[in-house]
Amino acid sequence: MKVLLAGGGTAGHINPALAIAGYIKERRPDTRFLFIGNKNGMEQRLVAQAGYEIRSITISGFRRGFKPKDFVENAKTVSRTITSSAEAKKIIKEFKPDICIGTGGYVSGPVVRTAAKLGVPCIIHEQNAYPGVTNKMLAKRVKKVMLASPAAKKYFPKSDVAITGNPVRSEILTANKEESRRKLGLDSRPVILSFGGSLGAQRINEAVAELVARSGKDGKYQHIHAYGSYGEWFPELVKKKGTVISRCPNLDIRPYIDDMPDCMAAADLVISRAGAITLSEIQAMGKASVLIPSPNVAENHQYHNAMALVNAGAAEIIEESELSGEALMKKVDEMLATPEKIAEISENSRKTAITDAGERIYSIIRKVLRES
Repeated sequence: MKVLLAGGGTAGHINPALAIAGYIKERRPDTRFLFIGNKNGMEQRLVAQAGYEIRSITISGFRRGFKPKDFVENAKTVSRTITSSAEAKKIIKEFKPDICIGTGGYVSGPVVRTAAKLGVPCIIHEQNAYPGVTNKMLAKRVKKVMLASPAAKKYFPKSDVAITGNPVRSEILTANKEESRRKLGLDSRPVILSFGGSLGAQRINEAVAELVARSGKDGKYQHIHAYGSYGEWFPELVKKKGTVISRCPNLDIRPYIDDMPDCMAAADLVISRAGAITLSEIQAMGKASVLIPSPNVAENHQYHNAMALVNAGAAEIIEESELSGEALMKKVDEMLATPEKIAEISENSRKTAITDAGERIYSIIRKVLRES
């Protein structure tokens, strides 16, 4: 079997494609995979690291501004839309896939559209509660639209949809709270896990610094925080607030979290953005969370992701416009002071989880192949 995958721009589009490929590979080791990515996208690195073959096209999105440079870039995008389809056509004809799977991002548009025109059965996967523009445009051309969240179903009224959830790493599903706490050297005090992505989120770092500094002084909470590659200033900010991190054994502050399954399993409360994959992992582990959606993403989709959980009683939210150290500490204290509230949110979070997304997606792939 030959499987063509297209998705890129952000890890939120790339990682689901890699997870889908990994699941298929477990079931059909003889499958050949080819990814198509944007020439300068992060998918080039992530796909290569995962050991898959990747080919490139050049595509970009439209800018919404009215400055001269925006018009120039939009003219380039129109040109790239035409040339990228030709590039995709050449790759598809050479590879001759049995099926094409799009996971969103600009690059999946010309690839899935061209594959469908060439008679290749196509399916797409939408990770967010509020769908991206590309997937909404492709929906009418594909055999199946796979959705991570039931909240997205209303945006595809004329499509054949299935709720599959987001593929979640197996380590997330098997991590154990007690064992993870032992490995991390944590005791019975409440554990907070916070992060803002690999680059770091300045507003989250600034607010969390207040909480970390206070925990360093009173020792009430244990706190794991990743400040990201742009947050090197975080330890110094905490120091200015009167806490030296290295002197506080209850504080685990680092640039990145490479052992997320253990850190999340150990946590009583998670503070994070509301990216689709992060939320799927929080749900799979049944964790209570305070979500701070990024306002700087397409269609404000993180807010919609967060509200899907909030409306299910499965998370709390602080919008970035209302975020401060004081507001965050108040929310955290209120939640952790009421164990039954944490337990209720955790249970609701677990109820919303879809932990067999890989199998659901694989079943749809097999069905589409049979029918084609």
